[in-house]
Amino acid sequence: MAFYEKPMPISAFDAKFEAQKIAFAPITFQVARCLLKFNILALVDSADGQGCSLTELASQTEVSEYGVSVLLDMGLSMGLVWQQDGRFYLDKIGHFLLHDEMAQKNLNFSHDVCYQGLFDLDKAIETGKPAGLKALGDWDTIYPGLSQLPEQIKASWFEFDHFYSDRAFPEVLPLLFAHKPQHILDVGGNTGKWALACTGYDATVKVTIMDLPGQLKIAMDNAEQAQVSDRVFGFATDLLDEDRGFYQGADTIWMSQFLDCFSPPQILSILKRAAKVMGFDCRLYILETFWDRQPFAAGAYCVNATSIYFTAIANGNSRMYHSRDMLDLLQQAGLYVDESRDELGLGHTLLCCRLKPISG
Repeated sequence: MAFYEKPMPISAFDAKFEAQKIAFAPITFQVARCLLKFNILALVDSADGQGCSLTELASQTEVSEYGVSVLLDMGLSMGLVWQQDGRFYLDKIGHFLLHDEMAQKNLNFSHDVCYQGLFDLDKAIETGKPAGLKALGDWDTIYPGLSQLPEQIKASWFEFDHFYSDRAFPEVLPLLFAHKPQHILDVGGNTGKWALACTGYDATVKVTIMDLPGQLKIAMDNAEQAQVSDRVFGFATDLLDEDRGFYQGADTIWMSQFLDCFSPPQILSILKRAAKVMGFDCRLYILETFWDRQPFAAGAYCVNATSIYFTAIANGNSRMYHSRDMLDLLQQAGLYVDESRDELGLGHTLLCCRLKPISG
């Protein structure tokens, strides 16, 4: 899908209004969060079309009428609610903010993981370092610290990550297992969700998870709880260390929402090291949300917003990529795309890659 190749069809008057929305965006975000946190939108929604007064909402939420009033006045301007005869009713945007799971995961991730650190986005752009990460902890990148994050922040991070990847799994598993893999190398396996999905799909497949030691411990604990520790193995490594090779012996390599965590030079290094352990029958699967392959503009918006998290918080130098950038890196690594499928899950693309034949 081609996005952003023409000017927006919007009047100058409306464009000026949109500019004001951007100027006040941090305020409107926090208003929306508070309307959810204090159950104000939920109470308005549950009023069966009768609406709610300020007095009713204040008594049911234990928030002062003043507090309810300032939040709802801004909610009116945001299109979350509408008002008639002193009673508030839920509007369409408010309905989806309240009921759409994607909006909920995105909002919690933005608030718990990103919000404070984004104050230093300019410094991250200037230095190529995750200047906002200090709001969460003292690490060079977020990845060694994932297992150490406070529980609420950790929950929001993993719920955001899994919300997108998990919805692609049911569609992707049959595509991958059509080639009858015997041993899968799960690169950047995180908590082991993909490994457990594979062992649940096929009763004989083995999976080796390759990740940082802290993440690997969580994955191995989860494999043991799922009673598949005899088929799920760990291979501890730091993928940013170019001297460390890949695990050898797998016939299939899996990278889900993984390469977006690295800069182009780092991706090229990872792909080259993967290619070194691949035979011509080995397949490398890459599952990513490329912004240019989203079926709807809303998807491209969410994907591009996630890039800013990588810039300010995660590592300072990675992003959600345009698919042509990934295809170029694959070519440089000596790989080619044998199969490609778009619109899996929530806007995912699956690339099945193979070693280029030796010419001559």
